[in-house]
Amino acid sequence: MVDVGNKAETRREAIARGKITMLPETLALIQEGGFSKGDVLAVAQVAGIMAAKKTHQLIPMCHPLLLTKVGLTFNPQPADENGPACVNIEAIARVNGQTGVEMEALTAVSVAALTIYDMCKAVDKAMRVESVRLVKKTGGKSGDVILEGD
Repeated sequence: MVDVGNKAETRREAIARGKITMLPETLALIQEGGFSKGDVLAVAQVAGIMAAKKTHQLIPMCHPLLLTKVGLTFNPQPADENGPACVNIEAIARVNGQTGVEMEALTAVSVAALTIYDMCKAVDKAMRVESVRLVKKTGGKSGDVILEGD
């Protein structure tokens, strides 16, 4: 693990995005609350937050962080000429600390998508988790990095 003891404590934020593609019928069931396991997106939100808080237990060289915020948003998107039905996922993670929160945001998106897969796999085994990526990070010695706009 890298020694961050001499680094200044600053406010740091990371935003990650990803999506899970699915059949239109699967998306309709999610939106209608048609799964016996419960509200798919509500469970995925809790799973993503829990995962961000446990990132240091999952990724070997990550530092345990006292996160000040973890939030997830879900944007269901029907199938159209641009692609299949999907749920777009965005996670934001914040900390006042000595190291960044990129891994926490990425882990939140990944686990939220995997939770959606788990809850819906009985009706759609062809779902795909795609495009998990960092889109923005702020704070720290390296400054702001913006890889995508809004």
